[in-house]
Amino acid sequence: MDKDLENEVRAWINDDPDEETRASLVAALTMGNESQLRSWFAGFLEFGTAGLRGPMGPGPSQMNRAVVGRTALGLAAYMKERGLTSIAIGYDARHRSYRFALDTAELMAGAGLEAHVMPRTLPTPLLAFAVNHLGVDAGVMVTASHNPPADNGYKVYLGGIVDGIEYRGSQINSPADSQIAAKISAITSLMSAPRSHAWKTIEENVIEAYHAATLRLSTPGEKSLRTVHTALHGVGTETFLKVTEAAGFASVISVPEQSEPDADFPTVAFPNPEEKGAIDLAIALAIREEADLVIANDPDADRCAAAFFDREISAWRMFRGDEVGAILGEMIARGSKPAPHFANSIVSSSWLRKIAQHHDIAFNETLTGFKWITKVAGLTYGYEEALGYCVDPETVNDKDGISAGLKLMEIAAALKSADKTFNDLLDELAVRDSVYLTDQVSIRVSDLNFITSKMKAIRTTPPEILGEDPLTDYEDLALGAHLPPTDGLRFETSRSRLIIRPSGTEPKLKCYLEVVIPVSSDGLAAAKELAQQTMTALKTTTTSLLAD
Repeated sequence: MDKDLENEVRAWINDDPDEETRASLVAALTMGNESQLRSWFAGFLEFGTAGLRGPMGPGPSQMNRAVVGRTALGLAAYMKERGLTSIAIGYDARHRSYRFALDTAELMAGAGLEAHVMPRTLPTPLLAFAVNHLGVDAGVMVTASHNPPADNGYKVYLGGIVDGIEYRGSQINSPADSQIAAKISAITSLMSAPRSHAWKTIEENVIEAYHAATLRLSTPGEKSLRTVHTALHGVGTETFLKVTEAAGFASVISVPEQSEPDADFPTVAFPNPEEKGAIDLAIALAIREEADLVIANDPDADRCAAAFFDREISAWRMFRGDEVGAILGEMIARGSKPAPHFANSIVSSSWLRKIAQHHDIAFNETLTGFKWITKVAGLTYGYEEALGYCVDPETVNDKDGISAGLKLMEIAAALKSADKTFNDLLDELAVRDSVYLTDQVSIRVSDLNFITSKMKAIRTTPPEILGEDPLTDYEDLALGAHLPPTDGLRFETSRSRLIIRPSGTEPKLKCYLEVVIPVSSDGLAAAKELAQQTMTALKTTTTSLLAD
């Protein structure tokens, strides 16, 4: 075995506080399993704008107590350098989440910082809320969101103004990510770092304050709506039911197989409402219960998916994320206070921009991720097509699947009381704004080199035609002409748009497709049909671009 690798492994073992991961490393050394050790020691798990996220296991390249501990020490050093003195820490129900949260609390307290820990497993939006409500300087949420069961993650928030950037309890972005990463890389020893049990448990009144603040989105009275909810084995059930019941929704039915936290996610292939089949149990229950709406949260409940009975196809279907984004945007615009400000990410539909223009509302397009959306000054509503919605930035300056679900239920109840459906609302908006149709094409890869080589190939030879239409505009987003540079490509024709980018959280190459067809004298049905035909052609082009 390579001597340098062996020395690196032994040094890591001596500084690893976890008996299980130490044993795995010792076993691999004893067996001389160099290839396995090289995969575990392929560099420190990258700390970026999503914090940490990856599979759990031994060594610096995976999520474990040693990696989390060094990350906590690096974050503590970053905070102390800026005079930041306090932090709130939350955790979900994934394997080892509480242990990672406890390590963080002990190390933060040992570094002389004031650490506050959530009293139990709770949704990510409550951690974002607690950062502002408690007035602390930073936050950590231990979660891998919708990733597979073997993964975990470490999401970092800041409160107030740091280095001239107003965070208000939102996720870090650049340059904080690289500055924290530099502090992490400077840590030479975890075992010698002081630990303290002088951290505090966050009081229940903070949780109750979140409930009360979220209820401001609701109108008084009992609502005639029958809703099925699924937490996808995550931590959203308790909070969602408490908030919706207090809002007057007496008939909310949880999917029994998925209502309690289970870190193995036994009923779904991927615990992501975007994935095919993830909400099948919820829709089946909705059919049996003759429900009006399905609301699905991802495991940490910061995302919200919804399904309804679509009368055009006489079947239940899940809303596209952009449809929910447009519905929420329109209804928030109709009831807005003075000077609203909307935003969505570059990969989301351009429909929200059109809605904002109609209502004379300021609008910003941002890079992908709520770390960018929530930095828009004066934001009152923002969304991303990947089922993320910020409907009340004053309460939670991040995506929040609980408040978004409540807002959707309020809209559904109002439509029902007026003897209307979501089809009626979507048709009304299409006649006014055009038919906006979005879709995705993505490929999951085992070799990340494929993504790099494919992006290079498309940059070298960009398509001249999308579907049946010639290209009218092309932008390499890495050049940063309109937004900060990011790895992505945008193509446009007179009636369609295609954006290609690597996923920031999964080993995927993702393509975001949009078609916009005005409703002419031929009518809405003809515009919808043309939109479908145009989308089919666009998907064919996109699939061919991704082919080996």
